Parts: sequence; C-alpha cells; structure tokens
Amino acid sequence: MMNWEQLLSLKRQGDTGKRLRSEQDDTRLGFEVDYDRIIFSAAFRSLQDKTQVIPLSKTDFVHTRLTHSLEVSVVGRSIGRLVGKKIIEKYPYLKEAHGFHMNDFGAIVAAACLAHDIGNPPFGHSGEKAIGEYFKTGNGQQYKNQLTAKEWQDLIDFEGNANGFSVLTGNRAGIEGGLRISYATLGAFMKYPKESLPKKPTNAIADKKYGFFQQDKAFFKEVAEELGLIPNKSGDDLGFERHPLAYLVEAADDICYTIIDFEDGINLGLVDEDFALEYLIKLVKDSIDASKYNSLTTKEDRISYLRALAIGSLINDAVRVFIENEEAILQGKFPYALTDKSKYKAQMDDIIKLSVKKIYQSQEVIQKEITGYHIINNLLDKFITAFNNKHEGKMSNYDQLLLKLLPEKYRVEKDSLYERLLHISHYISLLTDGNALLLNKIISSNNG
Repeated sequence: MMNWEQLLSLKRQGDTGKRLRSEQDDTRLGFEVDYDRIIFSAAFRSLQDKTQVIPLSKTDFVHTRLTHSLEVSVVGRSIGRLVGKKIIEKYPYLKEAHGFHMNDFGAIVAAACLAHDIGNPPFGHSGEKAIGEYFKTGNGQQYKNQLTAKEWQDLIDFEGNANGFSVLTGNRAGIEGGLRISYATLGAFMKYPKESLPKKPTNAIADKKYGFFQQDKAFFKEVAEELGLIPNKSGDDLGFERHPLAYLVEAADDICYTIIDFEDGINLGLVDEDFALEYLIKLVKDSIDASKYNSLTTKEDRISYLRALAIGSLINDAVRVFIENEEAILQGKFPYALTDKSKYKAQMDDIIKLSVKKIYQSQEVIQKEITGYHIINNLLDKFITAFNNKHEGKMSNYDQLLLKLLPEKYRVEKDSLYERLLHISHYISLLTDGNALLLNKIISSNNG
C-alpha cells in the first residue's frame, strides 16, 4: 500500500540528502518552486502558440494550450486543496509530525497540471499522430529493423505524456535533471506510469497510454520507487499503479476540456446557445441563482456564468469520488478516472459527444489538421535525413545548411539511431504551430 508521507516527496534529481517538509521555507516552498520553474521554461512558453482544439485559428475566443494549461492548474489547485484538507483531517500525523499543509496538495497538483501538455506537438492531437505515422507508414519505416520493439513503439506511438516527462527531466550539458522538479510533482504528472509495450495490457486507466520513452526508463523507475508506487508489471516490463494525485490532475484536465472547449464552441457559433444551455443547466441546477442568471444580457456572460458554476459542481464531485475511494487508490485498486465515477458522467459524455460533432470535426479543424500532417512529415523527413547523414559522415551541403537551422541546444551528437530519431522528433514536437509553418516554408522553398 502507498503512503502519503512518501508520495509527497520533496526530493529532486541529484539530491543526496533528504528534504524535510518541516524544514522548508514557506516563502519558497519546494512544490511552489516547481510551478515557477515550469512557468519560466521555454517549453511552457511555446504553448502560447499551440492551439487546444482549433489549430492556427486567429479567433481570440479560442484557447491556446497555454491558457488551457493555466486554467487546468487553477482547477487542479482547488481540487488538490479540497482533497488535502480531508487527507490531513484523516491522517493528522502528516501535519503534526511532518509539517504538511492542505495547500501542499494544491501546489503539487497545480504544478503537475501546468505541465500536463508541455510535451504535446504542434497542431493538436493530430501532431502526435503525424509523428507516429511518419515512422509507421511514412519514410521512417526504414528504421524499424534497427530498433528494439519498445524503441520502435516509442516512435510509432509517439506520446505527448512521455515527451513531457523528457522535457521536465531530460539532461543537457550543464543542466542535469532538466527542470529538477520535485518527485511528488513528477509523480502527479505521470498519468500513465508504464512503458510503450505491452500496449494496453489491461483496461485500467493507467494502462491506456504510456508515460516515458526508453531513454528515460532508468530515471522514471527511480522516481516511482522513491515515491513508493506499486509495481504492476513483471519481467522486463516496467509499470506502476498511479500516484494518487495523478487522478486529480487528470480530473482537472477532463473538467476543463469538457466545459471550456464547449464554451469555445458556443462563442464561435459552432454550438447553438439554446442547445448549449440545455446541457449546462443539468450540471448547475443545484447552484444556479436564477435572478442573477436572468440579469445577464449577453450570450458570452450567460455562458461564462454557467461555465463557472459547472466547473464548481464537477470539482466538488471529483473530490467526493477521490475521498470515497482513497483507500482503494492507495492500494492501487482503482482502475478508473475520477470522472468515470462522477454523478455527472452522463452529462459530461453528452457535452463531449456534441463537442466532437460540432467542434472537433468542423471543416476548419479538419483542414488545419491535414496541413499539420504534411508539415510534420516534411520536417521530420528532412531533419532526420540530415542528422543521420552527418552521423554517418555523408552530409551534403544542403544537410549542413539544414542542421544550422537547429537551435544550438539541439546540435549534439547522438550515438544510437534510436536517440537520433527521438531527438529530432522531440525537437519538432516542441515547435509552436507558427514556427513549424515557418520552418516548413523555408525548407520547402529551398528544396524546390
């Protein structure tokens, strides 16, 4: 069984001594330092030019991944604090003996939420698929026989969550341990604590995707063991039950994209207001102030009021589900998302279904995703070819020019083919939508 004291570890990569909560300076608390480091990272900043749903949209209503991540972190902080308050009431020794506060839970969840999309490629989810398909069905197929099964799976199933773990923890010369985030926050960030194979070995939520690339396996294992996560794979396969706070990060994300993408769709006119009201009212019937609602004169204000109340209802319900199942979660015996057990599950499913139909499958989204596919495919092909040619000593003048476009920190030697392929995929995944467009324009015009 997992225990909270271990799960709330303040340890950072490279620490030799133990960091005790009772000795922390409350003005620079370790978990809050995590938040600050993520906010100031280049990878986080690039989320401002990555769209959440509608790639390349110039409409000011639409959320970027940056605004989405900030909103998720606000919701996550609320869920974390509410859960923390109950956990500390249940286990008073956490406060009395170790000095933990309810706000610590909020700070960990907020930091992990802030980072939850930090590894996602440009052009929405189609960007992830485009990288995978370059290897699976594109020119990248040629490398399959030179890689292990798990290395190959990392590439054909390129995963934003695993890429995010690399962003947060990857070593560079002089920057060991990446952002050096506390292990508690890394644990909360790890939604799918397993490697890319075996793929979906069970129907448990933690096995739905994977959470680290082969190159990050050793450090992932160190974090999981330090936190006391429960191993759930055998032999050479590495996997764990989730850190309990990962459920809260996932719930915050589920709540935001369900409600806020829907709000975007309404404001963009893709979803009819009357239709939308019918859906949202079901979530807020216990908390709505009818006279306040009726006094709002614009569609935007009415939807905004309902959105705030709907998020409040879903937060309280996520906390209820977590606390009711806390012991099962600590035993690694809760194979669901918190929202799967929500009393509002049917309403959330209805909203998502409507969003998929009206927003995610609109012509604009489809056209932009197709553009994204072409761009990612072209960039991967040109840069991988040049990077490999350089390694093999057969670099053309064009390859040389192309590699000069790589930012300095990406101009490093990588000995194994797997590391080279992952390195370029990682570079392209961290481009913004706009940068990817521009870079593609440059190399396409140069190449006739």
